[in-house]
Amino acid sequence: MNHTFFRSTAALALGFAAVACAQQTLTAADYARAESRLAAKTTSLVDHAVTQVTWLKNPAAPGGGDRFWYRDTANGNTTFMLVDAAKGTKAPAFDNAQMARGLQAAGIPNPQAGSLPITDLELTDLNLQDVNSLVVTVRGERYKCTISTMLQRTDGQDAFSCAKQPVPPAHQQGAQPAVSSTGTGGNAGMSTNPATAAPLRPGRDEAVVSPDGKKAAFIRDWNLWVRDISTGEEKPLTTDGAYNYGYATDNAGWTHSNRAVLVWSPDSKKIATFQQDQRKTGMMYLVSTTVGHPTLDAWPYPLPGDKDVTMIERVVIDVDAAKVTRLKMPADQHRSSLCDDISCRGGGWDDVQWSADAKTLAFLSTSRDHRTENLRMADVATGDVHDVMKEVAATYFESGNGRVNWKYLSTRNEILWFSERSNWGQLYLYDAANGKLKREVTKGDWNVTQVLRVDEKTGDIFFEGVGREKGWDPYYSAVYRGNLDGKGVTLLSPEPMNHAATFSEDGKYFVDVFSTPQVPQTTVLRDANGKIVAEIAKADITRLKATGWQAPINITVKARDGKTDLYGLMFKPSNFDATKKYPIVNYIYPGPQTGSVGSRSFSAARGDSPALAELGFIVVSIDGMGTPWRSKKFHDAYFGDMGDNTLPDQVAGMKELAAKNQWIDIDKAGIWGHSGGGFATADAMFRYPDFFKVGWSESGNHDNRNYEDDWAEKWIGLDDAANKKAYDDQANEAHVSNLKGKLMLVHGTMDDNVPPNNTLVVVDALMKANKDFDLLMIPNVHHGYADQSYYIMRRRWDYFVKNLAGGTPPKEYSLATPQAQAGRRR
Repeated sequence: MNHTFFRSTAALALGFAAVACAQQTLTAADYARAESRLAAKTTSLVDHAVTQVTWLKNPAAPGGGDRFWYRDTANGNTTFMLVDAAKGTKAPAFDNAQMARGLQAAGIPNPQAGSLPITDLELTDLNLQDVNSLVVTVRGERYKCTISTMLQRTDGQDAFSCAKQPVPPAHQQGAQPAVSSTGTGGNAGMSTNPATAAPLRPGRDEAVVSPDGKKAAFIRDWNLWVRDISTGEEKPLTTDGAYNYGYATDNAGWTHSNRAVLVWSPDSKKIATFQQDQRKTGMMYLVSTTVGHPTLDAWPYPLPGDKDVTMIERVVIDVDAAKVTRLKMPADQHRSSLCDDISCRGGGWDDVQWSADAKTLAFLSTSRDHRTENLRMADVATGDVHDVMKEVAATYFESGNGRVNWKYLSTRNEILWFSERSNWGQLYLYDAANGKLKREVTKGDWNVTQVLRVDEKTGDIFFEGVGREKGWDPYYSAVYRGNLDGKGVTLLSPEPMNHAATFSEDGKYFVDVFSTPQVPQTTVLRDANGKIVAEIAKADITRLKATGWQAPINITVKARDGKTDLYGLMFKPSNFDATKKYPIVNYIYPGPQTGSVGSRSFSAARGDSPALAELGFIVVSIDGMGTPWRSKKFHDAYFGDMGDNTLPDQVAGMKELAAKNQWIDIDKAGIWGHSGGGFATADAMFRYPDFFKVGWSESGNHDNRNYEDDWAEKWIGLDDAANKKAYDDQANEAHVSNLKGKLMLVHGTMDDNVPPNNTLVVVDALMKANKDFDLLMIPNVHHGYADQSYYIMRRRWDYFVKNLAGGTPPKEYSLATPQAQAGRRR
């Protein structure tokens, strides 16, 4: 008898037994523990985390008021706090119970005192010693609420009398809107019927309020209109707007809404805007899934290489006279110096700035490929335009991180300019008359990220920056004070954490919220010299930690070159056992406009990374080369090669982590991402088929020739003969023959950001290559998955449990209280 045969067979049987043991069956309790790590479960367990800091305007006080309000939530109950910076006092802005009763009497159904649906509040008279009336915004409508000592309740408390204001709110110029509009009416070109016009919808930030608060400009029938806020009277400012040739229309292709894109003059008498020409722009089409006749959505959506793309013809409008003055220049590209829309921060138009006397308009013309910026000035009375200065970048120009940083300092006749010409984002001062450089304002191997305030009288500049402080995480933002004289920079926020500042209108104070991924927020009030004036709040995570919550772990690994440090986060299960082996999953967002990690501020949950870790995985996010916030060279790492997707850095980093930590099973490497991350995930499965075993790809822009023109033409270059190879190579469908592992492709059928044909071209190629893969098409959802987001999340968990860990998930586990997930940008 062959004993060698029996020994081999026994060893093989033991091996099968070991595999069987590794194939753990997960229970509903395991999934419930993972679910407990999601934001819906964890955010409410953080007490006294300050949100929505808003300084209140006071027309009677030159430079603005010294009061601000914020939300303070503790034990699930939200209080609206009012702070007087000058007095150093802090108190609730109103009694929640009284407000709830007042709002209910005004028609708001069943408002809960502990979670009032208020998104904004205004004090009606900041000169009063005691506030006795205020205006609150609820579900897009404004209500004036008055405390009446004359109307005593039976319980002895003062009564709140709330009444809806007759005129709906409109988007305040320069402010962040509470709700982002994604309307599909004729204003944005989403209708195939030229006669269709979207109405001005209450509270959806389509209209823009003048600086004096008396008028609101909005779009109707492709024309710009104005409304007198006190009387409600409306009149057209333009009359020649036409289908896909409208005034102030918001349509970048990938995003579109009914809001008006414009800038009021400081004296509230004029409007700078454009007539947007999309008459020759190619169309995008989506068809709904329904019983019966489907609905067709069609709107202009330019693609890379298109001969005809969206253009804007700049105009200035005299509001009282309804007179339109066209600037004397050719039509401009629909481009921004910062993002891939002319409106970058959910409202406003930062690349257009008025002079203080409203006689001159400064603006940037950005070339189609984003390499050339022309700063121009217009005489608003005549429409005459002259060039002031120009900058050309070898790859692409950006004017900051998160906001446009250039400023027209009209009272000084100067331009504060942002440039990465030194390999770092720094500020420069130019003469606005002749475009000549006066001086460097900041310098060094670090980045100015956001200019927050400029005092033209004193020359003081307040800004946020990264990478300047030795020993800090290079992504931690700090607050600084400099001066246009270029003689130095002062750190105003010395704590080695990630800081976010909100300045008062007069610049006397700023609210500073600082934290790290591990340390919750502390909020303080500082003066202009950085001195702490008052402690506002300190977040408490006692209740969160009691659930077994663990903070993410900071990681540092080397990039593809073996030299450059990369930074990221790692998540481990709360029942982590160092004697075991864990599969590793990479959550990826390759940029180039941002990275995988996102904010370095504290968050109780970061997507579902901690939840996925609870199911028996090590989850990592690594900001690879080619993402922002570091040097220009670092950001340019894969310019012209979008198929890179930071993947060489992800692979190098994951291997390094596994070499350092024996509990990482590098032979079981997975990857997933949404949008740009979906693109990168499929790319990883095709280009690194022996390393990544499982990939979950959501809503990916898999071939950027099928995605809006602004995106690829910025990061690759124009789709012409010179760049043909780069465009061919970045397309995921060109590499499907390499697939070896398990790949799931997911897309919403009504995705108007990344249209679903981006995924379907990959599906077609996979089928032609005779490759096995999985596919989930979600009917009637956009780029975010709305009510289906939790279903897709559960299926994603199941996919990794089955195919990467070799386990068995509970059958059709139902995630509780699904919540609509806002459409994410790529």
